[in-house]
Amino acid sequence: MTRVYTGGPPDDRPYTIRRFFAEEIEAVAKLQTPGLVEALATVPRERFLRPGPWDVLADADFMAGTSSRTRLTPDADPRRVYHNIVVAIDPARQLFNGQPSTLTNWIDVLGLVPGARVVHVGCGLGYYAAILAQAVGASGRVIAYEVDDALAIEARQNLAFMPWVEVCHGDASAPCGEPEEFHAILVNAGVTHPLDAWLDALAPGGRMVVPLTGMMPVMGSNIGKGLVWLLTKQDDGDFAARVLGMAAIYSAVGIRDESLNERLGKAMMGGPGQWQAVKRLRRDAHEPAPSCWFHTPTCCLSLG
Repeated sequence: MTRVYTGGPPDDRPYTIRRFFAEEIEAVAKLQTPGLVEALATVPRERFLRPGPWDVLADADFMAGTSSRTRLTPDADPRRVYHNIVVAIDPARQLFNGQPSTLTNWIDVLGLVPGARVVHVGCGLGYYAAILAQAVGASGRVIAYEVDDALAIEARQNLAFMPWVEVCHGDASAPCGEPEEFHAILVNAGVTHPLDAWLDALAPGGRMVVPLTGMMPVMGSNIGKGLVWLLTKQDDGDFAARVLGMAAIYSAVGIRDESLNERLGKAMMGGPGQWQAVKRLRRDAHEPAPSCWFHTPTCCLSLG
């Protein structure tokens, strides 16, 4: 595959570091999408961060219960960010450039191919939007939404070298241009339910990864915890659903229905046996029933 970002010849030091990083994430996350591995090896992560040294968190920080306290890298050498760590964008808000193995695992199940059209909700400074864009190539299209004005401006600047990426300042509750169909949607923020606009925008066979989270005051007002779902649009317009795992993630701004927090929390208390029994997302109007794992005014995750 031809590299889009021309950071030097294939044997230069930065590319070699990124290649090792990409292959490590491929092994850790068990990635199946060849273009995704190439994207990790090609896109320079430091380009989408503010100047180092950087505040970072690793798995050991979470296991030690110190996930609210970052540690500073010894210097601003770009090598410091080519590990399976999260890097702070704004530590005060607990806003991070996410863990590569987690985010690429979510991207992997989207099944991206060259030419695909993708929506990215919550693009931050643009790193994972660039990964998506590299995976689909210049014949594809990426619409990246960021609700924070300053972040959106920076993301637009960072992604300017990829003209098939459009950065929109907004919460993704409505298209920023003419409505169109997409093959994949990645929601990189915690929501209480998938929006109708997202479900409508998916083409038949299209896939959406979306974290449904409840707020966690003990972790800080911006962080929620919940389950990450893969929704796949069927030819008849219905949606297959399966849970990918748990996540603690920054909460989306402006598009949550906080009245659903308690309901979502009770559903999750049912445990993995119930989560894994969910088979589809229903959009038809119906009364709550025993088969409804999580019933909302607009959709329902159903056991059958």
